[in-house]
Amino acid sequence: MIKLIAFDLDGTLTQHKTPLEPANYEALLALSKKYKLLMAGAGACMRIFNQLGGFPIDIIGNYGLQFGQYNPDTKTLDIVENNILPCDRESVESRVTMCREKYGFTEYAGDNVQYHESGCVTFPIIGTEAKIEDKLAFDPDRSKRRAIYGEICEIFSDYNVFVGGSSSFDMAPRPFNKYYALKKYCENNGIALDEVAFVGDDYGPGGNDESVYLSEIRFVKVDDYRTFPEVMKAEGLL
Repeated sequence: MIKLIAFDLDGTLTQHKTPLEPANYEALLALSKKYKLLMAGAGACMRIFNQLGGFPIDIIGNYGLQFGQYNPDTKTLDIVENNILPCDRESVESRVTMCREKYGFTEYAGDNVQYHESGCVTFPIIGTEAKIEDKLAFDPDRSKRRAIYGEICEIFSDYNVFVGGSSSFDMAPRPFNKYYALKKYCENNGIALDEVAFVGDDYGPGGNDESVYLSEIRFVKVDDYRTFPEVMKAEGLL
């Protein structure tokens, strides 16, 4: 018996960083009448909340470093947990530079590394200021990054590494990932993992939903966000 449904956002409920479509908003409303709903995201809680158009839902952000609880009185999100972990920037900078030289990624626009307030890090292969068309064209099927993913994980063994966006590696300090965050949420709220379903699209090697996909939690695949309501119906959840 499912009690909690957790969701990825980009690619699952919306196109990347775009507002929630009306059909998916209505599907979430219908699901909220039957289950507790939760977002489990890679980005910050308020960014996710705003992208959802203020949908009333609790949000795990930054792979579990941040947690936002929906406040029905104010109709906004209260950030009740916000971990900011230290980052050894000199070490990260050195390792990213080494990777650039090893794999031939020495030409890039903008910064060598993008540092996030939470302690998460992005290795932007073609740089932080690269043109959007260049980012989209760099590695659309992720084959370039997946070819070296195992080595990047070894080099950054103190991070959980994800094949992010179209041209980067995203990194969260260990042990933070979506599975770790979701398990912690369930423990804190008395929910068994066999009472949880997770809905996501990024479950392939290096995907930020992969940790949940490989776990004991029921995983619902959404390969096209426009089919979200149909997938949930087919799974018997809507």
